[in-house]
Amino acid sequence: MWRHILAGLILSTGVALVHADTAHTAAAPDAYQQSIEQWRAKRVANLNAPDGWLSLIGLEWLQQGANRVGSAADNDIVLQAGPAHLGVVTLDKDGKLHIALAHGVDARIDGKSLREATLIDDAHATGQAKPTTVTFGSASFYVIDREGRKALRVKDTTAATRQHFLGIDYFPIDPSWRIVADWVPFDPPHDLQIGSVIGTIETQKVPGKAVFQRDGHTYELLPYQEEPGGELFFVLADRTSGHETYGAARFLYAALPVNGKVVLDFNQAYNPPCAFTAFATCPLAPPENRLDLRITAGEKKYRGAH
Repeated sequence: MWRHILAGLILSTGVALVHADTAHTAAAPDAYQQSIEQWRAKRVANLNAPDGWLSLIGLEWLQQGANRVGSAADNDIVLQAGPAHLGVVTLDKDGKLHIALAHGVDARIDGKSLREATLIDDAHATGQAKPTTVTFGSASFYVIDREGRKALRVKDTTAATRQHFLGIDYFPIDPSWRIVADWVPFDPPHDLQIGSVIGTIETQKVPGKAVFQRDGHTYELLPYQEEPGGELFFVLADRTSGHETYGAARFLYAALPVNGKVVLDFNQAYNPPCAFTAFATCPLAPPENRLDLRITAGEKKYRGAH
């Protein structure tokens, strides 16, 4: 799931970087710094896009049966934006979803002027398809599925979090935090329990571990892949967490191992959406990835934390 949300931030900027060799980085620090600055600029642009994470204004859990939706107080789900009575979202006992818009409401379902439709959530949108999106004015929502629980993820291009975004603070770019780690594959893959801020626990398959040294000590990190053959995704915490950096976790992607090595560029360690909004469902760093080490690279804690 995080592939669809976050990977676009990394793929467009990070692939060439992680395949650069250490000697080249040392020989051309200016080029390396420029590449990180470009990565940061794209990261901020995606975060602050009209439909980016800063546009979230709601995470509304659906109950089985009919859920009346709108901005008026007499709805089952009260939205922060939109018409007083938008319509009814029905969740049946088999997990199927249907929406019926109220008469006279100016709204679109996947861009079409429909009055009723089946809603496909993010867990059941196949291939390149996206979940069904209902748009009304500057706001919209689609359904997310988290371990069988379903909720409306509500966005608004005029959200206060987007309009008053304070930018991102960083540690200084430091090439020494671009670390070439040893890759130890697991055969078969290991199971890793990943909790989330909403209390769910998912079991992820871990294909191996990255082992690296820093200041004479050895550390290990366990990644998982959000899709078969995809990049390595690390959810990690360290001794800066909860102090200089966001407490729950930071994220890091890495290209697949080459010749038993994997590049961990902690200058690209970044905050999860939950650092910016209360309406996200981010994973937490598992105990295995909480390092007794100060990683003074990447993004710092957001100054405008909710």
